[in-house]
Amino acid sequence: MKVFFKELRISTSQLYELVDITRQVEEAVRESGVVNGICLIHAPHATAAIIANEHEAGLMQDILNKLKSDYPRGAGWLHDRIDDNASAHLASAFIGSSRTFPVMNGRLVRGTWQNIFLVELDGPRSRRVLVEVMGE
Repeated sequence: MKVFFKELRISTSQLYELVDITRQVEEAVRESGVVNGICLIHAPHATAAIIANEHEAGLMQDILNKLKSDYPRGAGWLHDRIDDNASAHLASAFIGSSRTFPVMNGRLVRGTWQNIFLVELDGPRSRRVLVEVMGE
Protein backbone atom coordinates (compact mmCIF):
# COMPACT_ATOMS: atom_id res chain seq x y z
CA MET A 1 0.00 0.00 0.00
CA LYS A 2 1.23 3.48 -0.87
CA VAL A 3 0.84 6.42 1.48
CA PHE A 4 1.46 9.91 0.08
CA PHE A 5 1.34 13.26 1.90
CA LYS A 6 1.24 16.74 0.48
CA GLU A 7 0.90 19.98 2.42
CA LEU A 8 -0.92 22.85 0.78
CA ARG A 9 -0.34 26.42 1.96
CA ILE A 10 -3.36 28.67 1.58
CA SER A 11 -3.42 32.39 2.32
CA THR A 12 -6.85 33.81 3.07
CA SER A 13 -7.73 37.48 2.80
CA GLN A 14 -11.07 37.78 4.59
CA LEU A 15 -12.60 37.01 7.97
CA TYR A 16 -14.97 34.48 6.33
CA GLU A 17 -13.98 32.96 3.02
CA LEU A 18 -14.34 29.86 0.85
CA VAL A 19 -11.17 28.91 -0.99
CA ASP A 20 -11.55 26.34 -3.76
CA ILE A 21 -8.68 23.85 -3.40
CA THR A 22 -10.04 21.21 -5.80
CA ARG A 23 -7.25 21.53 -8.37
CA GLN A 24 -4.50 21.30 -5.74
CA VAL A 25 -6.10 18.18 -4.23
CA GLU A 26 -6.52 16.55 -7.65
CA GLU A 27 -2.87 17.35 -8.41
CA ALA A 28 -1.81 15.66 -5.16
CA VAL A 29 -3.79 12.55 -6.13
CA ARG A 30 -2.02 12.45 -9.51
CA GLU A 31 1.39 12.95 -7.84
CA SER A 32 0.68 10.14 -5.38
CA GLY A 33 0.62 7.44 -8.04
CA VAL A 34 -2.24 5.76 -6.18
CA VAL A 35 -4.62 4.08 -8.61
CA ASN A 36 -7.32 2.93 -6.19
CA GLY A 37 -7.69 4.07 -2.59
CA ILE A 38 -8.80 7.06 -0.57
CA CYS A 39 -7.87 10.71 -0.25
CA LEU A 40 -8.14 12.52 3.07
CA ILE A 41 -8.18 16.34 3.08
CA HIS A 42 -7.55 17.80 6.53
CA ALA A 43 -7.23 21.36 7.85
CA PRO A 44 -5.24 21.17 11.11
CA HIS A 45 -6.87 24.29 12.55
CA ALA A 46 -9.56 24.89 15.15
CA THR A 47 -11.03 27.85 13.23
CA ALA A 48 -11.18 26.45 9.68
CA ALA A 49 -13.05 23.61 8.01
CA ILE A 50 -13.24 21.56 4.83
CA ILE A 51 -16.44 21.17 2.79
CA ALA A 52 -17.50 19.81 -0.59
CA ASN A 53 -20.07 21.71 -2.61
CA GLU A 54 -20.74 23.58 -5.83
CA HIS A 55 -18.47 26.45 -6.86
CA GLU A 56 -21.22 28.93 -7.67
CA ALA A 57 -20.96 32.51 -6.40
CA GLY A 58 -24.51 32.72 -5.04
CA LEU A 59 -24.29 29.41 -3.22
CA MET A 60 -20.87 30.26 -1.84
CA GLN A 61 -22.25 33.52 -0.41
CA ASP A 62 -25.29 31.63 0.93
CA ILE A 63 -22.95 29.25 2.78
CA LEU A 64 -21.01 32.14 4.30
CA ASN A 65 -24.23 33.96 5.24
CA LYS A 66 -25.59 30.78 6.90
CA LEU A 67 -22.38 30.40 8.93
CA LYS A 68 -22.57 34.02 10.08
CA SER A 69 -26.24 33.55 10.99
CA ASP A 70 -25.80 30.25 12.86
CA TYR A 71 -22.54 31.24 14.59
CA PRO A 72 -22.71 35.02 15.05
CA ARG A 73 -19.66 36.89 16.27
CA GLY A 74 -20.11 38.67 19.59
CA ALA A 75 -23.15 36.61 20.62
CA GLY A 76 -21.95 36.20 24.20
CA TRP A 77 -20.07 32.95 23.65
CA LEU A 78 -17.99 32.07 26.71
CA HIS A 79 -14.83 31.48 24.69
CA ASP A 80 -14.94 35.09 23.48
CA ARG A 81 -13.57 36.07 26.88
CA ILE A 82 -10.26 34.51 25.78
CA ASP A 83 -9.86 35.07 22.03
CA ASP A 84 -13.00 36.76 20.68
CA ASN A 85 -13.33 34.05 18.03
CA ALA A 86 -15.72 31.53 19.58
CA SER A 87 -17.97 31.69 16.52
CA ALA A 88 -15.11 30.37 14.35
CA HIS A 89 -14.35 27.53 16.78
CA LEU A 90 -18.01 26.53 16.95
CA ALA A 91 -18.54 26.56 13.18
CA SER A 92 -15.38 24.51 12.63
CA ALA A 93 -16.42 21.98 15.27
CA PHE A 94 -19.82 21.42 13.66
CA ILE A 95 -18.68 21.47 10.01
CA GLY A 96 -15.55 19.37 10.52
CA SER A 97 -11.92 19.77 9.62
CA SER A 98 -11.66 16.79 7.23
CA ARG A 99 -13.30 15.19 4.20
CA THR A 100 -12.52 11.84 2.58
CA PHE A 101 -13.00 10.96 -1.08
CA PRO A 102 -12.47 7.73 -3.00
CA VAL A 103 -9.66 7.46 -5.53
CA MET A 104 -10.50 5.24 -8.50
CA ASN A 105 -8.39 4.68 -11.59
CA GLY A 106 -5.94 7.33 -10.41
CA ARG A 107 -8.57 10.06 -10.09
CA LEU A 108 -10.39 11.69 -7.21
CA VAL A 109 -14.04 10.61 -7.26
CA ARG A 110 -16.33 13.56 -6.67
CA GLY A 111 -19.73 14.56 -7.94
CA THR A 112 -20.14 16.85 -10.93
CA TRP A 113 -20.93 19.79 -8.66
CA GLN A 114 -18.64 18.85 -5.78
CA ASN A 115 -15.63 21.08 -5.40
CA ILE A 116 -13.45 21.02 -2.31
CA PHE A 117 -13.20 24.17 -0.21
CA LEU A 118 -11.18 25.38 2.72
CA VAL A 119 -13.62 27.34 4.88
CA GLU A 120 -11.89 30.27 6.55
CA LEU A 121 -13.74 31.27 9.70
CA ASP A 122 -11.21 33.56 11.43
CA GLY A 123 -9.09 35.21 8.75
CA PRO A 124 -7.17 36.52 7.18
CA ARG A 125 -4.57 33.86 7.91
CA SER A 126 -2.01 31.52 6.47
CA ARG A 127 -3.50 28.02 6.56
CA ARG A 128 -2.19 24.51 6.05
CA VAL A 129 -4.23 21.79 4.39
CA LEU A 130 -2.89 18.25 4.51
CA VAL A 131 -3.71 15.85 1.70
CA GLU A 132 -3.09 12.17 2.38
CA VAL A 133 -3.61 9.65 -0.41
CA MET A 134 -3.55 5.93 0.48
CA GLY A 135 -4.05 2.86 -1.64
CA GLU A 136 -2.58 0.69 -4.33
